[in-house]
Amino acid sequence: MAAWLLTCNPNGVFDLPRFRDEGNDLTSWTISQHKREVAAGDQFVLWMSGTNAGIVAHGHFTGQAAHGRPDTTYWLTDPGERDYVPLEVDQWLDRRIPKSQLAADPRMSGATILTMPGGRNPHRLNRAQWEAIHEALEAASGEDPGWDLNPGDEIRRVKLHAHYGGSTQNGISPSGTTNNILIFTAASSGHQHGYFDTWNEDGTFHYTGEGQTGDQRMVRGNKAILEHRETGKRLRLFDGARGTVRYLGEWTLDPEQPYSEDQAPATGGGDLRKVICFHLVPVRATISAPEVEIGQDYVAPDESVTPTPATQSAPDPDLVGRNLSTHRRLQNELAKQAQNRGFTALSPDVSDPDFDLAWRDTEGRLTVCEVKSLTPANEARQLRVGLGQVLDYQDQLSDRAPDVSAVLWVEREPSERRWITLCRRVGVTLAWPCQEDSVFPQ
Repeated sequence: MAAWLLTCNPNGVFDLPRFRDEGNDLTSWTISQHKREVAAGDQFVLWMSGTNAGIVAHGHFTGQAAHGRPDTTYWLTDPGERDYVPLEVDQWLDRRIPKSQLAADPRMSGATILTMPGGRNPHRLNRAQWEAIHEALEAASGEDPGWDLNPGDEIRRVKLHAHYGGSTQNGISPSGTTNNILIFTAASSGHQHGYFDTWNEDGTFHYTGEGQTGDQRMVRGNKAILEHRETGKRLRLFDGARGTVRYLGEWTLDPEQPYSEDQAPATGGGDLRKVICFHLVPVRATISAPEVEIGQDYVAPDESVTPTPATQSAPDPDLVGRNLSTHRRLQNELAKQAQNRGFTALSPDVSDPDFDLAWRDTEGRLTVCEVKSLTPANEARQLRVGLGQVLDYQDQLSDRAPDVSAVLWVEREPSERRWITLCRRVGVTLAWPCQEDSVFPQ
């Protein structure tokens, strides 16, 4: 039994991506040499040429080569009559095996796909070359043997990059020395830059791309995530941005909808801008929300924000302009009150809803809090939004905590007392400065 490598030029010869996207099964491939040597049972790999060259599939031949004229729908130029070998694809790889990985294996020395990448189909593989490719195929369908972290493991970020490569500064960190893209999420610091990463009920994760000012574009780290399948890179998600980070497993882009575009305020609460939201799905052994402890140690947001005109279409009116500065001051003062009274103040973790603040009492009971600034012009809207938010947070956390209390903390007493009654009716404590005893019972 022989082993072969078939090449595809998706730009100038055959549009394989469109062929696959439209649900077609690959049953044959054109060849121009070794026509009498290919036979049923021979193994093959399919190589995609171009900028991100590498192996995209493997399978076996089902017969000998035959002469014929193909359907020209997906050919970029009329191929005329050709010789074809019938085949069956055993597996399309979710993430291709990159040329660089194979070229680094000494067993691939002399492989014609590396020495003559424009050579004719098929390329013959010797025993050593097939062994190298076969091992790479097995590794592609499992965990990388060079990866030592398990979901839930914690590691200092400096040590992480020393071992796996990538920049220590960026939230998206493609490695130039390993086949990994390290991505970092931290709700407590991300919100000030307009990053609202979310963990969804179905176990998927929506991750905001990089770019703190202006519209985000599909360049640098964002482009690296989008093309991770083509480049053979694995997406590694970490909770935390600095210091010690926690590994949350390997992820991949949703093949049906890899990303969407949304709007969010710029760093410091500026005007709305376009942000890229990547739709990630877990690959293996990823920590799910119910297995992750609620919250992390409270991180105080910066109160020194340059005011900007409030934008009516902002996702949360409390996160722009004057409101943002007041919001952060109220939040930090309340967190300090909680800590002074012996409670543990918490910021949201990667698996949590985007609450402003939470705390646990000495017996471990959890309270989740939404903070709202109030002005005469926005009072009713802020109270409506805040009440809805804190009820949503309470509901999302109810599966992970047996008894979650909810507090809506506002800048001052509402002008209409009915809000106090309404909140009490749905189990929410509405309070403001000088009413700390009502939210921190002894």
